[in-house]
Amino acid sequence: MTTNEPTDLSSQPSSSRHPGIDHVLPSSSLKSLAHPLRVRIYDELSSYGPMTASGLGERLGESSGSTSYHLRQLERAGLVREDTTRGKGRERWWERTPGSIAIPDARSLPAGSAERLAVKLVEDEWFRSRETNFREFVLEGDQVFGDEWLDIATSDTINLRLTPDQLGALVADLDVVLKTYIDAYKRTPTPGSRPVQIHINAFPLMRGEPTAGDAPRTSPTDTTKEP
Repeated sequence: MTTNEPTDLSSQPSSSRHPGIDHVLPSSSLKSLAHPLRVRIYDELSSYGPMTASGLGERLGESSGSTSYHLRQLERAGLVREDTTRGKGRERWWERTPGSIAIPDARSLPAGSAERLAVKLVEDEWFRSRETNFREFVLEGDQVFGDEWLDIATSDTINLRLTPDQLGALVADLDVVLKTYIDAYKRTPTPGSRPVQIHINAFPLMRGEPTAGDAPRTSPTDTTKEP
């Protein structure tokens, strides 16, 4: 199972199947990230760009002393760095270290090991953050955004029957499209653009049964689209 970290549409194993991924987090960096507040800080910098410790504290409901401490831990792990182009005097701005990352596949780690527990904690916090961001948009988006955003934002649920090879081909095609937009806009955003988060989940349903028979069988595609 691969978990994507939202900042660069990343956190996928570095391979030809997932282009543009720089590296898998080493054990030391993973353990440094495996703290709920550090994951939230990392997500905020990923999604919204550079901030100060006090700015992060206001957004996350934490003291600036707490966010400063955790920022230093993330800096030691190479996950964040100071943005020296901003700030005056003693004011320090922090940014996420550029580049796409991946967390290890939990299956590759010993059961009960500190590394495996760290992976699960980070995954859980990322999933929680994604759900929170989407729920906020659904509940309050119409109070913040105009029709030009609300008319194009979408949530699609598509039900298919696919083999592992077919699902792999679908994911590979999606990767190509996503990389096109990452290359075009990640480092050079267009004036007037806003932070946008894209969630793509592709997985077999836990309670599903394999299609019977040897011959390929067509199945209707069920599509649910929500505004």
